[in-house]
Amino acid sequence: MMPIACAGCGRPDLAVCGECRAVVAASRPGEVSRAGLRVHAGLEYGGVAAALIGAFKDGGRADVARVLAPSLAAAIRAALSGVPPRAGVGGAGLLVATVPSTPAALRARGYRPVPMLLAECGLRTAPVLRLARERDDQAGLGAAARAANAEGGLVARKRLDGRRFLLVDDVLTTGSTLLEARRALIAAGASVEALAVLAETPLRLGRRSGSSR
Repeated sequence: MMPIACAGCGRPDLAVCGECRAVVAASRPGEVSRAGLRVHAGLEYGGVAAALIGAFKDGGRADVARVLAPSLAAAIRAALSGVPPRAGVGGAGLLVATVPSTPAALRARGYRPVPMLLAECGLRTAPVLRLARERDDQAGLGAAARAANAEGGLVARKRLDGRRFLLVDDVLTTGSTLLEARRALIAAGASVEALAVLAETPLRLGRRSGSSR
């Protein structure tokens, strides 16, 4: 059996230690503005949160999902707080859309991070978006390159006239990916009522209206 280490700090013999769990649990959702979008985020991407998210997304640590999911759930509740009650998630209300993983990312991970987190939150995703073309991993790209890489990269699988969506992603940086996903949904006749992410990467020009500490 491979030795277990905390995905947040590396402490041995614990999947996620109590101290790292406490850091995440103490976070509160905040609202940020990126690419003209108002998005609610559960965590600020940095420190323990960044280590846990990195382990979950790229380190094969699917077990970390249950630690991160409450932060995403909090962001979703905050995002929905301004949505009329008739548009509540489920039933005839909001559907939940996510940004599809690239084939390469899915092969490397073996799972889809955001749908896994949403399942931990008790929510099901509607697989309504697909990749329209090959695109690079956004990690490491600058703002202009991210925008160019995302533009025209998504399309709806069918017409979505009258459907209303909560749009969810994992990490928000410039907002270009969410902007493209929102465009694709609207182009298919849908409306996007709220946006939520697990974490946001602080930018000098993108300050939070809430605190993650």
